[in-house]
This record gives sequence, structure tokens and C-alpha cells, in this order.
Amino acid sequence: MIINCVIIDDEPLAVKLLENHISKIEEIKVVGTGKNALEAYRILQDRQVDLLFLDIRMPDLSGIEFLRSLNHKPKTIFTTAYRDYAIEGFELEAVDYLLKPITFDRFFKSVQRILTTVTKDTGEEFLILKSEGFNRKILLRDILYIESSGNDIKVYLINDCITVSKMTVSELAAQLLQKGFIRIHRSFMINTSYVAAIGSQEILVGKKEIPVGRSYKNEFDAFKKVFLGKHSF
Repeated sequence: MIINCVIIDDEPLAVKLLENHISKIEEIKVVGTGKNALEAYRILQDRQVDLLFLDIRMPDLSGIEFLRSLNHKPKTIFTTAYRDYAIEGFELEAVDYLLKPITFDRFFKSVQRILTTVTKDTGEEFLILKSEGFNRKILLRDILYIESSGNDIKVYLINDCITVSKMTVSELAAQLLQKGFIRIHRSFMINTSYVAAIGSQEILVGKKEIPVGRSYKNEFDAFKKVFLGKHSF
């Protein structure tokens, strides 16, 4: 599934920088650019727009005023050199508020929030993880478990592949805990679909025995009750 985006900014260099960042993510496509609110209106009338990169300080009408005027608002990421408008931006339910100059790492963290909520036509959900210089698409149904490894995470997949990405289990947990995953240890999060066995203080996921941390005993006990209730005879 392709996310159609539009960039609205009166600074040509800022537009070029965003276009360069976006070109590295195959799931996002720039379908238009504009220098002010009037050009933004025209683009939104002519095209299907899923995501808007919107500058705030622009001639005649600010980005805040423009977004407030829309009845149907696309997902919006504000891009600005000024911190003063952050509260107003989030009151309009903006996805994020990026301060210029925008680095790729900060840009990627922002769009990842949108990418991880996108589903393919089949309804299969996926993650986009930055790994070894690539932005990799990982289907949630292919993940066995996730392990913390220093400043990285290791994502273990059903095909015996491992994807390493520079983020924390906690950052990923915020996206996955309502999608069939549970955290049972500060270093581990598991896909409950692949639980093969449960012990008193460990869970077998595939062929991997994963310990249960003391801080996660409540989550473990709740899952164990559901698991045994479904599978006991």
C-alpha cells in the first residue's frame, strides 16, 4: 500500500530535503508540492492525499490556520523552524512536529508511526524497521519474538532470519502490545501465536525458551490463564 503525501513549504531547500528523505522509503510517494495554503487547497482538491508535510510560517495563511480550516484533514506532520506552535499543532491532532533542519533519523521516527498503522489490502499488518541501511518491511505474523541487545533489538522471524534495528523493546512495545504480542521480560516481547508451551517461570516460543521477569509476572499470569483455558483437556 502506497501512502500519497504532499509537501507544503515556502522554502525550496526544505522541500528538497523532505523529498530526499521520502525517496528512501518506498511506501511513501510525493504526489505534489506547494509554497502556500492556496496551492495546498488546489492539490487536496485534485488528488488523494494520505499524509501532509506542512510548514507553519507561510505567506497569507499559516499552516496552523490552513489545517484548522479543513473539514477532512489528512494525517499531518508539521515542519517548522519554530518551537512556539507545538501545542497548537498537537491540538489539531498532528502526527508529529518536526523542527528544522530535519535529520533523516528524526524524520524516519516520525513517519514510522504512520507506516506501522498501515495495512496491506489483505489486512496483514507490518512494521518498517531500519536495518543495515535498508527500511525493511516485517509482517507481524512472521515475528516469533523480539529481544533486546544492547542499544539494538533483534527481531526473530519464522523463516529463521533475524533483523537487527537500533531501537528499544519499549519503543516497539507501544505499537505491538494490542496486536497479539506481550512483554514477559525487560529484554523480551513475544508473539503469542507461537507459544508452544508454558512453564512456571518460562515460555517456549518456537524452539526458544524465554524467561519471565519478575516485573512482568502479572502479564504472564494473565496470559497463562487464557492459554491454559483454551488448550487444556
